[in-house]
Amino acid sequence: MKIRSMVGKVAKTEPALRIRARMFPGSAAYWEERYAKGGTSGAGSYGAKAEWKASVVNGWVAELGVTSVIDLGCGDGNQLSLAKYPRYLGLDRSATAIRMCIDRFADDPTKSFLRYDPVTLADQAGWLRADLALSMEVIFHLVEDEVFEDYMFRLFDSAERYVVIFSNARDGGEMGPTERHRDFTKWIDDARPDWTLEQRVDPPEGIEMISSFFLYRRTR
Repeated sequence: MKIRSMVGKVAKTEPALRIRARMFPGSAAYWEERYAKGGTSGAGSYGAKAEWKASVVNGWVAELGVTSVIDLGCGDGNQLSLAKYPRYLGLDRSATAIRMCIDRFADDPTKSFLRYDPVTLADQAGWLRADLALSMEVIFHLVEDEVFEDYMFRLFDSAERYVVIFSNARDGGEMGPTERHRDFTKWIDDARPDWTLEQRVDPPEGIEMISSFFLYRRTR
């Protein structure tokens, strides 16, 4: 009976994995295809949600005297249109998203954009660094372990003084194949002990979002 039960579980799991593979070819491919077909960065980058997110980050940039921001996952640029940053570099895995941002902000001399491909990028000299590194609703879309690890190292290696993360910090509760929720704070405690959580800001009443803001500061 135990063997039969185990076989049944495997039989149920394999079709589920095949369905997931067909629905979600990988985080990089999914987002490139989404933008190429005219999709957006999602509801969180528009309307009242985007305005609230911008107010939080803009407030920190002004309060902390941040001189430059590097954004790992700039998306279609709509969230950026509400930002007030002295100098900005936006990175994204999607070439289509980067072209959208280049066109949208062509007349803004304070903003630069670059397609990010971890396979063909090495930055030992530290050119891709800024006062503050920003991650807005990206982490819970990194379903592959190796992609998550690379992203987190790149995020903190890109920051001189501060890291701002807006994401869900709970394990589980995914709404679809494009999501994998993780308590990324545990990863930071283990892999980046030289960074301290300075502040957490949850969405106010009326802003329905699964994510919260986390402000980290380099302590040494």
